Amino acid sequence: MNHLMQANKKYILSLKEYERLFDKLYTSLCLFANKYIGDLDQSKDIVQDVFVKVWEDNVGFQNENNIKSYLYTSVKNKSLDYLKSKRVKTTDNFPITEIAKLETESFFLREVVVLETSNIIENAINTLPNKCAQIIRLSIKDFTNTEIAEELDISINTVKAQKKIAYKRLRPLLKDYFILIAFVFDNTN
Repeated sequence: MNHLMQANKKYILSLKEYERLFDKLYTSLCLFANKYIGDLDQSKDIVQDVFVKVWEDNVGFQNENNIKSYLYTSVKNKSLDYLKSKRVKTTDNFPITEIAKLETESFFLREVVVLETSNIIENAINTLPNKCAQIIRLSIKDFTNTEIAEELDISINTVKAQKKIAYKRLRPLLKDYFILIAFVFDNTN
């Protein structure tokens, strides 16, 4: 956030910065909320409510990391509030032990790390030529080389060659994130 306006030692987002932040984080925050409540439409509502509150209350921040932290924490809290209110209003009886698990700091941090790492990987994949990117995305989804070849109507040798190109280009882009990526993939299996 290069153009944050200072007010009382905190920064207030301009409309343009607010819109850019919304565009950048909306999808990730919706997926994050969905990890808690399992309802994508309701997750979208929660994220929109958080963004509206930030704008209407003219919330001040120290820096961009502070903004992301605030948004993720707000989405988590609104998601938990939703689950608690839903539990009272319905007969689904969402177990209290499940809500307690979702309230833990470790669950929150793990989900933030998974989403942020997914964004890093996706941004790196987006730098690849289209065919390489398609092949890597299918590979990440556990498609075999044969399945990828059939899906894209190309030869297995083309799949192997494109993967080799992709790995060669991704390695320098992701080298600084290796431990983080290893942690995420180890914890999602």
